[in-house]
Amino acid sequence: MKIIECVPNISEGCDRKKIDSIAAALSTVNGVRLLNVCADADHNRTVLTFIGEPGDVLKGAAVTCEKALDLIDMRKHKGVHPRIGAVDVVPFVPLKGATMKDAVDLAHRFGRALGGKRNIPIYFYGEAALDPKRRELADLRKGEYEALQTRFDDPLWMPDAGPARFDPQSGAVACGAREPLIAYNINLATDNLRVAKDIACSIRQSSGGLPYVKAIGVSLASRNIVQVSMNLTNYKVTPPRKVFDVVKEKAAICGVSIIESELIGLIPEEALEGISAEYLQLSNFCAECIIETHLR
Repeated sequence: MKIIECVPNISEGCDRKKIDSIAAALSTVNGVRLLNVCADADHNRTVLTFIGEPGDVLKGAAVTCEKALDLIDMRKHKGVHPRIGAVDVVPFVPLKGATMKDAVDLAHRFGRALGGKRNIPIYFYGEAALDPKRRELADLRKGEYEALQTRFDDPLWMPDAGPARFDPQSGAVACGAREPLIAYNINLATDNLRVAKDIACSIRQSSGGLPYVKAIGVSLASRNIVQVSMNLTNYKVTPPRKVFDVVKEKAAICGVSIIESELIGLIPEEALEGISAEYLQLSNFCAECIIETHLR
């Protein structure tokens, strides 16, 4: 049996009715299990995590994302997280018995079908990228949703699937395949955005920081604090403990303490070996946050 994880990130984190409707749509698909729904109002974003066999996951992704496209209007969207569309990103992740080729095939099948059915532009990223310049989400998101209308004037930015047209309601979708990553945030006891941005710049790989770390600094207006928001794309090289310790040290230099850290979605069991949730000040940790809990 092959098990694939799918983690759609949708551009709605405030309207609970819409979020619940999107999650409910997935529950109608036999063979998939919804493991986690993580919504954040400041990011105005929700991350859904579900697993199943490849064919069932493909159906689940289609139902979930089409419902999101029906309900979300990007013309009204504001949030601190970078995004290019109502369904911002849809990664497929090989888990038990599955290979990266399985995940890449699903990403391509899903993206081509969604782009054709909904008449929206699709970009393939990560291991599913057809163009090496599109491997990184940060490159695809340059200028974000607001830049899409002019993007299609550039032949270098023609979509990989779907039409080269700007859909003001839906924007564009990034479909990809990747290894498991850890979406990990650290909240700081200050409202000084410069502190979070400086720390993020100092730790992200692209700025010469920690390997396999992507990081941005954002304000959480609802709590009057700032956050270092991260993706750890290879936790075996740079685990959460390393990131936490470095952020704590850099924050202390600025006279700032850590309030808490938080997971967005699930985490591989191996990433927590030799470390406790209490050490990481994880505010939302439970056994169900571990991927392997759902695979045993």
